[in-house]
Amino acid sequence: MVTFREAIDARDLDAVEAMLADDVVFHSPVAFKPYPGKAITLAILRAVVEVFEDFHYVREIHDGGGSDHAYVFQAKVDGLELTGCDFLGYNQAGQIDDFMVMVRPLKAAQALAARMGERYPDIQAAAIAWAQAHGAS
Repeated sequence: MVTFREAIDARDLDAVEAMLADDVVFHSPVAFKPYPGKAITLAILRAVVEVFEDFHYVREIHDGGGSDHAYVFQAKVDGLELTGCDFLGYNQAGQIDDFMVMVRPLKAAQALAARMGERYPDIQAAAIAWAQAHGAS
């Protein structure tokens, strides 16, 4: 089985989809309200893969029990370099049920917010289409 990092490095979002719990909650670095559900989380991840330039992980941190992982990454948005971290929580079935992202510096985070904001109508439409195709709400 492929790991989360391997799937992201390969840009294999179908593999990431299989890793997400149906009740996963996505915590955006630029939105106050979390996004609950696999459909919206997957739609956000598919969009951010297109927004980030030169994305790559530089470090992994795992807790001793294996249920929490942190992946430090570097990327660019609109030519601005950013550093971020994906914090993943796993449920007892081994699926990702909590996905929190943080990024810095502020100027790059603002550029990320602007690019993702432009795509948000398409993200919402993709989430609705995915949910309908998979019989999810």
